[in-house]
Amino acid sequence: MGLQLPPLSLYIHVPWCVRKCPYCDFNSHAVRDDIPEQQYIEALLQDLRSEQHLAQGREIQSIFIGGGTPSLFAADSYKQLLQEINTIIPISRSAEITLEANPGTFEQEKFKGYREAGINRLSIGIQSFSNHQLQALGRIHSNVEAVNAASLARDIFDNINLDLMHGLPGQDLEGALFDLKQAIALRPDHLSWYQLTIEPNTEFNAKPPSLPVDETLWDIQEQGQSLLAEKGFEQYEISAYARDNKRSKHNLNYWTFGDYLGIGAGAHGKITLPESNAIIRRWKQKQPKGYLCWNTRLSGEEPIARDELAFEFMLNALRLSSGVPAELFVERTGLEPKQIFNKLEIARQQGLLVDDTHLISPTQQGQLFLNDLLALFLD
Repeated sequence: MGLQLPPLSLYIHVPWCVRKCPYCDFNSHAVRDDIPEQQYIEALLQDLRSEQHLAQGREIQSIFIGGGTPSLFAADSYKQLLQEINTIIPISRSAEITLEANPGTFEQEKFKGYREAGINRLSIGIQSFSNHQLQALGRIHSNVEAVNAASLARDIFDNINLDLMHGLPGQDLEGALFDLKQAIALRPDHLSWYQLTIEPNTEFNAKPPSLPVDETLWDIQEQGQSLLAEKGFEQYEISAYARDNKRSKHNLNYWTFGDYLGIGAGAHGKITLPESNAIIRRWKQKQPKGYLCWNTRLSGEEPIARDELAFEFMLNALRLSSGVPAELFVERTGLEPKQIFNKLEIARQQGLLVDDTHLISPTQQGQLFLNDLLALFLD
């Protein structure tokens, strides 16, 4: 069986933010002058038109607008953007369309406009409900603004996600569970609850804060997961928890090795080309000025090497608690099952994969020792 076309998603990157957070390693740039909002919208649409052929007849199944701080843009800009995207590559009627937002008071006023523009899922970057921690993380909102933003979003959107960190500077178990309980009380449909990590090329990497010891981090993870399960949140991925089956369709497409176009400064994409028997990665000009001014916004592209495909697939699929059907590996990579048969058997013998030949799914031990499991698929 050769490569099959998977579902198609669209990622849109908005690179500006009010202030760069010290832990952030995303392509984000603090606003120094007026944002060229309309010029950027036009650039995004030109970018998409240049990639229209890569859709290969598919509709867009999900859209994620990330950043940066996408909620710096007006609702009318997104209304125009989504309408014109639909004329270039049709958006599925059932598409999940997510916008990342920060909880500042000014941005809250835009929430209703975003919903009317066609955005049906809001992801709010809370990170913590402690003013002390928010200050340490370089966030510009307060705990009151965080609660107000989430409450307002709950009234306007049928599907909201809250981003929340744990393992913060000087944080203890009580502080981490306080944040989690506050988030749960706001009744989100989805929680992204993940541990703060120190990334290269960040302010925290240059001046590392004092983080909790491993024993505390373990207690936070263990008790936090128990609390979330008790409150009806299903952990379906390493750091993703959903109620009422409100899993993120966009992220699920990433984790099941689906295709996605990436438009915007520094955006990345992955596209399957069945006729060429190839899967390619593409990325765009990283600097906003370069992205706006250059006629060619594509910065580079390269095929994923055949001997790296198994690892690339597992790097995504093994994040899912329930795993994926074994046949998906063949459909999404074009590789034969025999090419990973021995590795799968070793992983099952080591208790890292569920003992089921029809399923590629990590055991609880496999989730805890995910790096060891992934290492088996490295050539």
